[in-house]
Amino acid sequence: MEPRPEPIAPEVPESHVLACPPARHGLIAFGWLCVGLGVIGAFLPVMPTTIFLILALWAFSKSSARFHGWLYNHPRLGRTLRAWQAHRVIPIPAKCLAVSMMTASLLYVTFFVAEGWALPLGLALGLGGAGLGLGLGP
Repeated sequence: MEPRPEPIAPEVPESHVLACPPARHGLIAFGWLCVGLGVIGAFLPVMPTTIFLILALWAFSKSSARFHGWLYNHPRLGRTLRAWQAHRVIPIPAKCLAVSMMTASLLYVTFFVAEGWALPLGLALGLGGAGLGLGLGP
């Protein structure tokens, strides 16, 4: 059996990489922050993963072709990004998992953590908006 060819990131033209060092460094830091939040979101049901990785890919496309290629070609993180790049959609199973985990998180916080109504209400509004956007979006 032949090994699968590795996906190749679309090349980031030099004209898209910022020349201003403070802006480049800021976007690189923002990109790594988003990668970290995306990885945390893979394990915590209250945080999304895909949107943080998309933001990181955008930040790296403006600041570092090397980091952009690394993230795009990553065996675990890059799969969703390549699907987004090719089809501009989040897969249905990922949407269902995200909404079910947000619902489970809201129920857990409501019944086991919150002592009043403010936290569940704020969480319901935030997660409801995210779920609505996820359901109505591509």
